[in-house]
Amino acid sequence: MKTVRWGLIGCGDISRKRIAPALNELDCCELVAVARNDASQAESFAQEFGAKRWYQTGLELLLDDEIDAVYIATPVHLHAEQAIEAARAGKHVLCEKPMALNAQDCDRMMEACAAHGVKLGVAYYRHHYPVMARIKEILQSGEIGTPVLAEIHAFEWFDRVPGEARSWLLDRSKSGGGPMMDFGCHRIEVLMDLFGAVSEVQSQLLNLHFEREVEDTACASILFENRVHAVLRVSHAVQEARDTLETCGTKGTIRVPVLNEGSLYVKTEAGERTERHPPHPNFHLPLIENFTAAVIEGNEPIVNGATGKGVTEILDRIYERAWKGQI
Repeated sequence: MKTVRWGLIGCGDISRKRIAPALNELDCCELVAVARNDASQAESFAQEFGAKRWYQTGLELLLDDEIDAVYIATPVHLHAEQAIEAARAGKHVLCEKPMALNAQDCDRMMEACAAHGVKLGVAYYRHHYPVMARIKEILQSGEIGTPVLAEIHAFEWFDRVPGEARSWLLDRSKSGGGPMMDFGCHRIEVLMDLFGAVSEVQSQLLNLHFEREVEDTACASILFENRVHAVLRVSHAVQEARDTLETCGTKGTIRVPVLNEGSLYVKTEAGERTERHPPHPNFHLPLIENFTAAVIEGNEPIVNGATGKGVTEILDRIYERAWKGQI
């Protein structure tokens, strides 16, 4: 079996919990090198996860001829330039979400990867959840009739001071926004995966609890071209975590109490039932496995640059009014 040799740019929380463990678990992957601004932390991370080398900058890592692909796990404002530099260095690129601060940067990333013949993927790993595949099967079967309404609640308490881990998420120049950018983007991808192209977007972005330059709570109303209407509510200011998905049709309903757990409840004219379709314990592993297979086989990854740009285009529409002084 061919092995793709990886470089990891960014050694924060997500890299430690999911990316490096996935790269080490998959036989088709080898973690060759890591990069982090703090050289001592880069070294300790490399030693912990068995990487051969460590670098203080991503640019240094990109000069490593032994690396075939890079995973970019840095703050959002760095994604575009790092992906473009990686493409120029001939490295395939798998990038954390959201893909970039705006759709124009997404275009630049896609153009660079196409010009240099490398693959581009974005870490919308929920696309690979078995429960998502099952929901699509149920929708396509007509069991709940024609889908009409969908609703997602995604709440995660988040309070950081400068210098704490992930505090950059509260710096608009680095994150692009609050919870809608942070994890709302994942749910936009889920909705687009289920219902396709978007027709209309309306939004409300608020600071209901925290005084900060990004919203702590947001609501997006999304009308899809197939006339499904979805409401997405996200918040950093609610103590009780939520991760729900509900789809209501003309003949029934599908409810997912916790998307990350994979149980679903189906209610139709024929009765009620509960199914369980849990994700892989490491949410990122199927995503990385699919991207690696695309590199080896010369195919497009399932979640590619077009997917990432599509989500970012909706984020641009959601935030458009906010950047004109609503927050």
